[in-house]
Amino acid sequence: MNWTLEVVSVPVSDVDRAKAFYADQLGFAVDHDTTGGAGMRFVQLTPPGSGCSVVIGSSHVDMAPGSLQGVQLVVNDVKAARAELAERGVDVSEVTVFAKEGQRPARDDDDLNNVGFCFFKDPDGNGWAVQQITARS
Repeated sequence: MNWTLEVVSVPVSDVDRAKAFYADQLGFAVDHDTTGGAGMRFVQLTPPGSGCSVVIGSSHVDMAPGSLQGVQLVVNDVKAARAELAERGVDVSEVTVFAKEGQRPARDDDDLNNVGFCFFKDPDGNGWAVQQITARS
């Protein structure tokens, strides 16, 4: 039996602002923007190439805006991903490496597979990591 992760709820304070960040700055596709009774609104967005989406909305999760940390996106080139995020206006960290001696800035000769990361936060402070994985064991 396959168990697939399909949706992660991201707690936000302003749905329109978060939708603009995830769609316009990160490039996530807007799958749907649905309103319901009693002021409920759900926006589902999917990262390019992902089988898992994020959902933002009003009153659908019992988490404080900005409290979600450690959500991870995987790419095959973290330096290119970081450059794209920076071009889109995202405040993104430099590429770092988790090496035997600890976390350090990436060098030009580093093999970044599995150990190269950059980090950013959405407007509410929800924390994201971008990891390079070009091959899995």
